Amino acid sequence: MLKAFKYKINPTKEQTTLLNKHIGASRFVYNLALECKQMAWAGNKVNLSCFALHSQLKDLKTECEWLKEINSQSLQQSITNLDKAYTAFFKGQNSFPKFKKKSNGGSFNIPQNVVLENGKLIIPKFKKGIDIVLHRPIKGLIRQATISITPTGKYFVSILCETGEAIKPIAKVKEKTTVGIDLGIKTYLVSSDGQEFDNPKFLRKAQSKLKYVQRKYSKHKGKRTKHRLAILHEKVTNQRKDFLHKTSSELIKNHDSLAIEDLAVSNMVKNHNLAQSISDASWSTFVTMLEYKAEWYGKNILKIGRFEPSSKLHANCGYINKDLKLSDREWFCPKCGELVSRDVNAAINIKNFALKNILSGTDRKNQGELSTMVEVLTLEAQPIAYGVGG
Repeated sequence: MLKAFKYKINPTKEQTTLLNKHIGASRFVYNLALECKQMAWAGNKVNLSCFALHSQLKDLKTECEWLKEINSQSLQQSITNLDKAYTAFFKGQNSFPKFKKKSNGGSFNIPQNVVLENGKLIIPKFKKGIDIVLHRPIKGLIRQATISITPTGKYFVSILCETGEAIKPIAKVKEKTTVGIDLGIKTYLVSSDGQEFDNPKFLRKAQSKLKYVQRKYSKHKGKRTKHRLAILHEKVTNQRKDFLHKTSSELIKNHDSLAIEDLAVSNMVKNHNLAQSISDASWSTFVTMLEYKAEWYGKNILKIGRFEPSSKLHANCGYINKDLKLSDREWFCPKCGELVSRDVNAAINIKNFALKNILSGTDRKNQGELSTMVEVLTLEAQPIAYGVGG
């Protein structure tokens, strides 16, 4: 099994300069390769291959001699990453590749020759090693590493390892061990068994501080203002990741199967009234965490279509409330007279739809035992672990 371990590194002043050159060079090569692919397609309808782009690196180094200071394999990996992004786009798995901006921090990959020795991270071009904060032991054989910089100027390394651990057999899907999850804004999520996780709304809580800093330094725009804002945003990001890791781990460890909606978050943020709240919730990141942790622990993620009437359909009697508004958190069912909790009802429906989808087309001879008739879902997500949380 592959897992990634994330650690903070403390480079010297000289090493910081060289790290920044590697990050800048990787971004430069990525953007140049993206431009070449776009021009080749626009001009002659030619799709430049990864090999063709790699073969141009030698000539590029002759034109840009400063690239000779950079690890060649890192530059090649930038092109490989672009090629993977293109492939993912044409498979409908991702959006079209965008040009990378310096303002977003940056990173570069080291595909091999990564060594940890005496508290040092040793990689090509850094023979003396970079000080690394090993807050927890690393497990397995090191495959590759990625070094990144945050907007506040902190450096981290994510080390991908082959742990040698066997992937746990995936549990059978049973009605009793399946839970439906309804993601929301006011309450972060509600499960079909009634469990609720409050939405911490880290970004909204930090808005007053962010506005204060922006007002205070609005007349003196510069590095100081930018750094102060970056620190506040980084704090929000770290708080959010910690919450998502803890919540996803608790759900995965306590249930064999989790049913969720396949949400189109990119379309939902087009609603300007809810865009900030939806972005702050980070539903896509949360689902990604659920997926790779499910693979670690041998659990199932069951997804239903986003157009299923999970909120309007009463799970107990089947009545459809066509007049249900977003502001209605509870409603009386005119068919059976029951007071319906919108979120819990939606979570139950999500669970029922997911189980129904799995069983559709199956010859059910025994209605009582669901597990004997279910083909277990296999996840496509690559298992990635992080050194913080989880």
